[in-house]
Amino acid sequence: MRTLSILALALLAATAAAQTTADAPSIKVGTTIFADYTNAKSVPAAFNVSRAYINLTGNLNSWIVFRVTPDVARESGTGSSLSGSQTFRLKYAFAQFNLDQWTAKGSWVRLGVQQTPLVDYQEGIYRYRFQGTIFAEREGYLTSSDAGFSGHYNFPSNYGDIHAGYYNGEGYSKSETNSEKAIQVRASLRPLPAGALKGLRTTLFYDADHSAPGAQRRRLIEQVTFESARVNGGLDHISAHDRSVAGSGWSAWVNPRLTSGWELLFRHDDTRPDRATRQRRVRNIGGVAYWFPNLQKVTSAVLVDCDSLEQRNYNPARSRDTRYGLKLLVAF
Repeated sequence: MRTLSILALALLAATAAAQTTADAPSIKVGTTIFADYTNAKSVPAAFNVSRAYINLTGNLNSWIVFRVTPDVARESGTGSSLSGSQTFRLKYAFAQFNLDQWTAKGSWVRLGVQQTPLVDYQEGIYRYRFQGTIFAEREGYLTSSDAGFSGHYNFPSNYGDIHAGYYNGEGYSKSETNSEKAIQVRASLRPLPAGALKGLRTTLFYDADHSAPGAQRRRLIEQVTFESARVNGGLDHISAHDRSVAGSGWSAWVNPRLTSGWELLFRHDDTRPDRATRQRRVRNIGGVAYWFPNLQKVTSAVLVDCDSLEQRNYNPARSRDTRYGLKLLVAF
């Protein structure tokens, strides 16, 4: 009996110690760096650092986590005394309450400056943010981060997820200009969560906002993506309304994944900023990348690419902008 009591006490002590360790506050430091050398007729050939993040992530206990990410970016405002300087701004700063104990694993709610529902999700599939932003962000229709409140829920059996939020609407890089707020919802479905087509997902995204009282700002995006060990790819279609201007566009990309870390990237974007005119923006991207293998907790890649933009039916005429670059990614 005495032996059983001692074993029971030892078990309770071990359990308490494990719970204390699991719930102990922790913090991790990481970084993300995008660097490049770009050569083009339209701009001087130059070495650049387009993104430099310092990521501070951690947890207060098993259900409350946080992230703080300052962003170093080039100040490009012509009227600013800091024009051309690298400025320090806040990209992410949020607290997250995990709901794993009460609902599906990977479900949570967040408050603060955080990822918006579509951009962060798509960048997990399209891994070439260090070449340039995804289609909807590149054309100025979406921003990757904003201040607000959001929630995420994973469907059972890996059938997909839904992420919805209530945001300022102006994005992390701008101050809020009015009391209008944006409601953004992304729903992604994985119709065949097992087998050869488990990487297939369909996504619907909607952004309801106003740039000013009575001035609507709407985005509807339909998307199909596919991921596998050999190839990733996607197709997007966007409909956008800003006040009285209605625009639309589509983007298709494919990322063949070859052997020994080598990959290819091909992408085509086609945008009509205003469907009442014949103006079009057509972008073609092609590149060869090498992803360094066997790195411990580090992601690193180099990419040689060509990024060509043609702006059709503009008056006055705009020349084609073709840029060749060597891009570098380091993240840990």
